[in-house]
Amino acid sequence: MLENSSSAYIKQAPSMLVLGACFIYEMLVVAAILFVSAFVFLWLFGDASHGLKRHLFQFYLWVTVGVYFIWCWNKKGQTLAMKTWRLKLLNEQAQLLTPQKAALRYFLATLSLLFFGLGFIWAVADKEHQYWHDRYMKNKLTTIKQS
Repeated sequence: MLENSSSAYIKQAPSMLVLGACFIYEMLVVAAILFVSAFVFLWLFGDASHGLKRHLFQFYLWVTVGVYFIWCWNKKGQTLAMKTWRLKLLNEQAQLLTPQKAALRYFLATLSLLFFGLGFIWAVADKEHQYWHDRYMKNKLTTIKQS
């Protein structure tokens, strides 16, 4: 019901408290995904602490987390944490992201983290509390009304 109704969204920026809480929750979800994914990889391929296998393992973990985010953003516009904190990610036409746009957002968010989290810290100074990668892509984190 909320996915199809444009009146279900509040046009105000999410608070920094909500963004921070969602970010922390998201880290817990990602940690669980990484734990399970690492277990599967190491069970199948053994030690991955050096050489090419180490780089493949790191790439595998990055792709696994990416699949989670891209699928969530494309199918519902929400990850588990975003759903809990009533946030939804939409493009500038108030539609869900395409798989290509979701993949680009994941790549840009990764770059944001690699540059000391500056793309996420950007939300503190942004008047609508949007992350740098969302501002750049013209996406919008939107608050969903309480039902």
